[in-house]
Amino acid sequence: MEHFKKFLPLLLCAALLCGCAAVPEPEDELPPASAGASSEEPAEEISALPEEFALPYYSGLTLDPVTCPDGVQQTAAALLCEGLFELDETFAPQPVLCASYTRSEDCMTYTFALRPGALFSDGSALTADDAADTLRRAHTSPRYAARLKEVASVTAEDGAVKIALSAPNASLPALLDIPIVKAGTADAVPIGTGPYYLTPGGSGADAVLTANPHWQGGSQPVERIVLRDAKDADAMLYQFTSHETQLLTSDLTGTSPVSVTGSIHFYDADSTVFQYVGLNLSSPVLSSSAVRRALAEGFDREQLVSAFLSGHAKAAQFPISPASGDYPAALDAAYSYSAFEQAMSAAGLAEGNSVPLRMIVNSENSFKVAAARQIAAQLSAFDLKIEVEALAWEDYTAALAAGEFDLYYGEVKLTADWDLRSLLATGGALNYGGYSDAALDSLLAACRSAEAPSTALLAVCRRLQTQAPILPVCFKTVSTLVQRGTLEGLTPTAANPFYRLADCTVHLRAQ
Repeated sequence: MEHFKKFLPLLLCAALLCGCAAVPEPEDELPPASAGASSEEPAEEISALPEEFALPYYSGLTLDPVTCPDGVQQTAAALLCEGLFELDETFAPQPVLCASYTRSEDCMTYTFALRPGALFSDGSALTADDAADTLRRAHTSPRYAARLKEVASVTAEDGAVKIALSAPNASLPALLDIPIVKAGTADAVPIGTGPYYLTPGGSGADAVLTANPHWQGGSQPVERIVLRDAKDADAMLYQFTSHETQLLTSDLTGTSPVSVTGSIHFYDADSTVFQYVGLNLSSPVLSSSAVRRALAEGFDREQLVSAFLSGHAKAAQFPISPASGDYPAALDAAYSYSAFEQAMSAAGLAEGNSVPLRMIVNSENSFKVAAARQIAAQLSAFDLKIEVEALAWEDYTAALAAGEFDLYYGEVKLTADWDLRSLLATGGALNYGGYSDAALDSLLAACRSAEAPSTALLAVCRRLQTQAPILPVCFKTVSTLVQRGTLEGLTPTAANPFYRLADCTVHLRAQ
């Protein structure tokens, strides 16, 4: 989804959360914020095109996409390297450096053939050893270790990459959008097959990304991209607001808001960051599936996203992104207060009694606190009276681990193969509510080796609809912000702000 706000005070924070994370999230590199709009935009801002396109980065940190931090380093690194696959706007894996693949009948072994003629930016040929080396490094990296936890081995055999798993996964390619780096170059100047190559700065000179003549993805929109060294987050924000740089990736509903004014064009990309209300099944009233189903009908997700998350999310009734082809849209039901009232009456919770419950939320994120309070207010229309307690990070995570809550407002970054076991399976690491259902466990396991994962996921969603162990809220979006008039035709995804780069046009001031 693309948005544009004129003369927009934006609340910025760097894109966050890689790999499957628990409800607690890492601190944002840049803070997010609310947005306001003015009806007028200074003409001089519209025409103030830069002489060269520039991105921020930290010169003292690596641009190796496997080990560099989130935020601006990942944005710049996305221009250097490509993966075996990339995720499109629907989270479906599209082949890039992989020409074809085969898998064993039990979904435990995959063999990936590489694209013929693929060259690194230095002109050398991509090899299976290069790809295997990157995937082995990723397997032990903080960024990718969680998604690759069931990888048993990665080897290069007969010019192909072979991956053996410790458990079946019918959707492994969705996890392999990991940028491939030429073996032996990660610790120096990372070399990839992407649209640009890096020339480090030195003696006061900026680092530069130069168009890779061997790139096979089309034509680059500009021959040269300057990397402006940013000493810290404040310097990065100054660079952007002063038009020294032209693009940032941001989470606009993160933590600690700051305001930046300017003429900004921004694009929202769907992400796998899932927000939901967790339920403690040891709470007597919440142990009833009828009560949980009633609560699932009790709040207006669309209104919540619009009013309390500034539109930077998509309402969801299931733990699969609505942008995905696997989302069961046919099972969605429009919000209805009367349906909620009937469900609460059927559950015996519209008798004029008062049943107190406690919902906890992370106090550091004002957007989550506001959303939690709105949900609690809507769910408290009848006998349930839900009090929201905003807890500091350490207290919040401790309460989750100890089960000291009735409800909690949670967030987790799911993987694009929609592996829900940690969140919903018996004993799952993120199953703080203690839900256990043998039928659901069986359905979740079936998703991992199904010939048709979409059909298996639909069965999971039908079971979730009857049991309601959690209350899905939404999937967040990640924003790419661009100085207006500089770049058009951008189609970012959460994983790659430069997805379909060849379709972009960069406008520069004539020199």
